[in-house]
Amino acid sequence: MMNKKAERIGFVGVGLMGANMALRLDEVGYQVVSVFDTDLKKAESVARQVQGEVAPTLARVAESSNIILTVVTDDHAMREIFSEKNRESLLSGAKGRLFVNCATLSPQVHL
Repeated sequence: MMNKKAERIGFVGVGLMGANMALRLDEVGYQVVSVFDTDLKKAESVARQVQGEVAPTLARVAESSNIILTVVTDDHAMREIFSEKNRESLLSGAKGRLFVNCATLSPQVHL
C-alpha cells in the first residue's frame, strides 16, 4: 500500500478529466504538488484547489513530482510534452519517475 503523503503527484493537462482526477486524489489524501496546462487559468484554478504550484515548465513538474499523470488530448500534445528536442520537456527529469498516461492517443504513439 502506498504512503499517500510520501507520494508527490504532478499533473500535465488539467482539462475536465485531469482536473477531476487531481481534485479527487487531493480529496483522498494524496499530495498534488505540481500542475501544468497550456491554459494557465485552468492550471491556476486546480493548483489553488489542491494547494500545489503552477509549474512554469514541464521540467518543473518532473522535478517536483515522483508520480506524473499526463492527461493530454492528442498525439501532437503527447509528442510535445516528451520531446527530446525541448530541454524543458518531461524527459529532462524523467529518471526515477513513474509516468501514468491517461491521454487520448492513437495506438502508434503508444509504441
